[in-house]
Amino acid sequence: MLALYGTGVSEGISIGSAFVLSRELPDVAPQTVAPKEIEREVERFVQAVQAARDQLLKIRGQIPSDAPIEAASFIDTHTLILEDKMISEAPIELIRTQRQNAEWALKIQSDQLAEIFERMEDPYLRNKKTDVKHVVDRVMRQLLARGVEEDEILDPGEIVVATDLTPADTVVLKNKEINAFVTTLGGPISHTAILARSLGIPAIVGMHNATLYIRGGEQIIVDGKRGVLIIAPDDRTIAEYQSRQRDVLRRREALTRLRKSRAVTRDGKAVTLQANIELPADIDAAIGARAAGIGLYRTEFLFMNRAAPPSEEEQFRAYAHVARALAGKPVTIRTIDIGADKQVDGAGIRPTVNPALGLRAVRLCLHDPAFFRPQLRAILRASAFGRVRLMIPMLSSQDELFRVIDLIDETKSSLKRAGEKYNPRLPIGGMVEIPAAAVSADLFAPYLDFFSIGTNDLIQYTLAIDRTDDTVSYLYDPLHPAVLRLISLTIEAAKRARIPVAMCGEMAGDARYTRLLLGMGLREFSMHPATLLMVKRNVLSSDVAKLTRYARRVLNSRDTQAVHEMVDSLNDDDLI
Repeated sequence: MLALYGTGVSEGISIGSAFVLSRELPDVAPQTVAPKEIEREVERFVQAVQAARDQLLKIRGQIPSDAPIEAASFIDTHTLILEDKMISEAPIELIRTQRQNAEWALKIQSDQLAEIFERMEDPYLRNKKTDVKHVVDRVMRQLLARGVEEDEILDPGEIVVATDLTPADTVVLKNKEINAFVTTLGGPISHTAILARSLGIPAIVGMHNATLYIRGGEQIIVDGKRGVLIIAPDDRTIAEYQSRQRDVLRRREALTRLRKSRAVTRDGKAVTLQANIELPADIDAAIGARAAGIGLYRTEFLFMNRAAPPSEEEQFRAYAHVARALAGKPVTIRTIDIGADKQVDGAGIRPTVNPALGLRAVRLCLHDPAFFRPQLRAILRASAFGRVRLMIPMLSSQDELFRVIDLIDETKSSLKRAGEKYNPRLPIGGMVEIPAAAVSADLFAPYLDFFSIGTNDLIQYTLAIDRTDDTVSYLYDPLHPAVLRLISLTIEAAKRARIPVAMCGEMAGDARYTRLLLGMGLREFSMHPATLLMVKRNVLSSDVAKLTRYARRVLNSRDTQAVHEMVDSLNDDDLI
């Protein structure tokens, strides 16, 4: 018996036979296409793209009507990526102008896109590199005549072990009644991981070399919560995990009944659970999860993979669409959080050695107000169609805040002169994601209408680590005393200023931390729609008065290990 460890991304226990799924593609090489064969090569590429599109549409059509909304939205995202000119048209230009073979032209474009995403600091944006790779691989298989997929011969009840899986693969595997999956790549915020949680498929990602240790047909156990995989388990271990399996199923059935419940604690404290979205198409998932609004609308996707930034009108249509769709619920639009690593406007901004510490987010916007003003105008105009709020990312000083407020005031005056409708009292909030902002939150609070704590960056900046770097990612710890104290400082500053404070980072969507955060005074959470019900479950079973006393003990602890143990105790329903 052998145990392997990865990152558990979808709770559940599965016991069954392993199916090792091989998706490796051979390396492609550049080839010069004869002039008379160029148009034939172009047609071969066009047909491959169309075949890939047909595959995605077929898979989308196979999604059951009762499946989570995320299932369709992720497939739609891959379809949109496939239609992006950088993938569907740019390779054709390379074929014609450089006489490159279709495979090599596609690889060149794929590598360029991957490099752009890799340099991005925001983990959600950087993660899109994986989605691009999934789409490119689908087209590449068509070009290499690798259209027949191994999953066509999978048997129900098997556990798939693969290097990586796409969201489309995950939907297909669910339809084939696959019990679980394990991948050597991937992370907790990948679309595949999120979809696994939505579909209730136990899953482990980031289990390095799993395909080398496991043989097809071998009996294995997958613990999707703890990230443990057991190879060739003995009878005693199987019996233990079968008991755990029954417990998980009971909890999952209870979870679905909470969808229509209000998020109120046992002692009557109302809690606001909102959703994070990246594209207007994501609003269906937010509405389906009964989110109380949009706590974070990432606007970066409007700006990516294009030679020039989107026009004011294009941005306005996107923002107004979301505002209308939420029918009176708040929509918090974060101004663009993108850095000098992505040249969206051709302004000639020099890339920095470390984009995380360079010209990004509000710094980039203030560096080039002409780039920033169209977005401000679009957000203000959209505020006439719903409860729109504007949120400024990566604030580090009062001077930055005052300069943004001046630009907003100038924009309001311009719109008023033009006779455009907008909300003159548009709420303006700031993201607390830099330690300097948390320490001086009391200085920001008098000039803002709300705070939102971005824990992803706050943790990385506080602990000076990149959680995507395997060599230091083990140091990424939301429960580090320094991180918890910065969160507490922010909540207390907001309380004294009598402004609301939310949390929109991954920590907000992890049910393990819900009770601690409630005890620290947080009452607004924003997360991916797929995690909302798990957080709501912990809200409904909590007593804030007891949690507040317990949270003080956690904040006063100097021992990180003790903090982890105390938080685990918080999640024991017998104690709270």
